[in-house]
Amino acid sequence: MNIGKGSCDRPLSEGEMEQLWRAYCEKQDFSGKNILAIIPDTTRSGPTHFFFRLLCETLSEKGKKLSFMLALGTHPPLSTERLNCHLQIDKVDRRYLSKVTVHQHHWDDPEQLLHIGTISAREMKEISSGLMSEEIPVTVNKLVKEFDVILLVGPVFPHEVVGFSGGYKYLFPGISGPDFLHRFHWLGALITNPKINGTKDTPVRAALNRAASFLPVPTHQLCYVVRKKKVFGFFAGGKDAWSKAADLSAKLNVTYVEKSYRTVLSVAPTMYEDIWTAGKCMYKLEPVVADGGTLIIYAPHVREVSHTHGEQIRKVGYHTRDYFLKQWEKFKDVPGCILAHSTHVKGIGTYRNGVEKPRIQVVLATGIPESICRQINLGYLNPESINPRDYAGREEEGILLVPEAGEVLFRLSDGSVPDIDLLYK
Repeated sequence: MNIGKGSCDRPLSEGEMEQLWRAYCEKQDFSGKNILAIIPDTTRSGPTHFFFRLLCETLSEKGKKLSFMLALGTHPPLSTERLNCHLQIDKVDRRYLSKVTVHQHHWDDPEQLLHIGTISAREMKEISSGLMSEEIPVTVNKLVKEFDVILLVGPVFPHEVVGFSGGYKYLFPGISGPDFLHRFHWLGALITNPKINGTKDTPVRAALNRAASFLPVPTHQLCYVVRKKKVFGFFAGGKDAWSKAADLSAKLNVTYVEKSYRTVLSVAPTMYEDIWTAGKCMYKLEPVVADGGTLIIYAPHVREVSHTHGEQIRKVGYHTRDYFLKQWEKFKDVPGCILAHSTHVKGIGTYRNGVEKPRIQVVLATGIPESICRQINLGYLNPESINPRDYAGREEEGILLVPEAGEVLFRLSDGSVPDIDLLYK
């Protein structure tokens, strides 16, 4: 059973979302069940605190056990103070909280992982249309085996690796181990961000669906669509719920423009605390930067390349996909998510005769020192030299200002996207 409601015209009230959820609950057998809800961390917009409270109120007494787990992927765990703020725990009735536990996933701790299946090399070759042909073990947080039902709760946005986020992505990489995580990120990078971002049916989504089929616990998907921090759609059910949310997100979170821009100032919101997450300010704007143009990630608050992967990224630097592919023996042992992040931030480009030529220039105007920016192969601007208001209203000059970047995808209205294959012609 699927239930939901959404439109581009007006946001849903909390009362409407609660009514939809209660109607869905009435049709499900949650009584006496051990229930695990997997929810976003602080890097995703949306009313996580509202759904936390709603599930506490509706399921803590209905189910035998109710737990939540933050889908951290490879992000660092939240402190107790930040977790309480994120979930607004002080606004939840203590009658419910006393029956609830909250967990945080640790992707790199083998003791916390459970092997649930393996995607064969033959199947992976078929799924990826020949881009990848290797056996991939699938692991998830071992706590899943303690539950009878899993709820995947979170927003659906255009996404650089999967096409659209949400749904099973809260399992992979949300609570998964490194093997599948690294490989599916690299698969997305092989296809390239301009081609995959905002595309609903992708090889990476097919790989996620296959990995999810190994899960020994039934799942329910609670997918919501956010635009400017307001929820315009909420859908609950199976894969169809995610599909409807992705369709609505494609209407709300993709902005079409008539022409490309030579300069884009992409302003990162404070929820992105390092380049690992603020890189989304590049991913969502790459399609509308003109060949030879410049994209500036403006984030004065960012002082780290990555809280989790900074050391590895500094060793590898930021490069185009083909820089890695044409020197594969040198880079084949670097984790796939590192390579994928690197090429997504750098953007598409060529590597010929030992010379790398990115299609556009990516510049950091952050709290990261110039020496580090040069070391990792990105440009540098002193953020104090930039006043975002100076970039506003200059579209006719080929300059675009994008406040609160990172979630809305920008595309050209003629449907074209930058294509690495075209660069070779």
